[in-house]
Amino acid sequence: MSEIPDFLDLWTGIATTLFSQALSGEPELVESLPKPMPSGSPAFTATIEGKLAGRFLVTLDGGVLETSLLGDGVDQGAAWGELLRETVDATIGELEARCGIKLKLTSFERGAAEGSISRCFQLKTVERAWTITVRDELKEVKAQTAQPAASAAQKPVEKKEAQSATAHSQNKKTDGAASASGFDLLLDVELEASLRFGARELPLGEILELGPGDVVQLDRNIADPVDLLVGDKIVARGEVVLVNGNFALRVLEVAEPQRRLESVRCLF
Repeated sequence: MSEIPDFLDLWTGIATTLFSQALSGEPELVESLPKPMPSGSPAFTATIEGKLAGRFLVTLDGGVLETSLLGDGVDQGAAWGELLRETVDATIGELEARCGIKLKLTSFERGAAEGSISRCFQLKTVERAWTITVRDELKEVKAQTAQPAASAAQKPVEKKEAQSATAHSQNKKTDGAASASGFDLLLDVELEASLRFGARELPLGEILELGPGDVVQLDRNIADPVDLLVGDKIVARGEVVLVNGNFALRVLEVAEPQRRLESVRCLF
């Protein structure tokens, strides 16, 4: 496993790109000297578990929520929450892709500014600038030490149980050998998987009238999970993240193995 890059460094690069793409006017995110934020400034806290664990906090200048950087008629607080969550998700995906580690975003909540900061940034447009501060509390989780060896009195019992378990396992393998060998033949079959963000029924007339710039609203909220389909069967659900600039799916739940096998069967 390669050395784990600094989470805040990766987040800074990803946020710089995503902010310029998502915010009107394509503002620039640049690092600046530390500046205390007023009490009560809106803050968003991500809690992460895995090889890195702890909290990652982003605090916004309250004035940024009074500006329609994320579109007119939009709840700017909720929209900023989605954008900041996306930057954290993308950073987690980048770390997992680079280092082969497992990370999980367990919660993402809105609160108020607190404590010291790790870095300070300016979000600059042509007309004005807003302060954004970040506090990185993530720490690398060290591997646990091995458990002490069992006492001499326990060893004979454990050995007997292990022998019994081995014999049971061998019998089970013998009984299922024929079916397992047949199933193994399917494991190398390549199947096409697709993501479904939502659906919408439209009259044929409306479909024929569609043109560039038209918006088709789907039946799914932006916070709802998306479906991973094989054939016409849903095999998993999760949330969309960015990995190396590409869309990816972070799996949150999977179908029972029997249902996943049914999705394979429907293709033959």
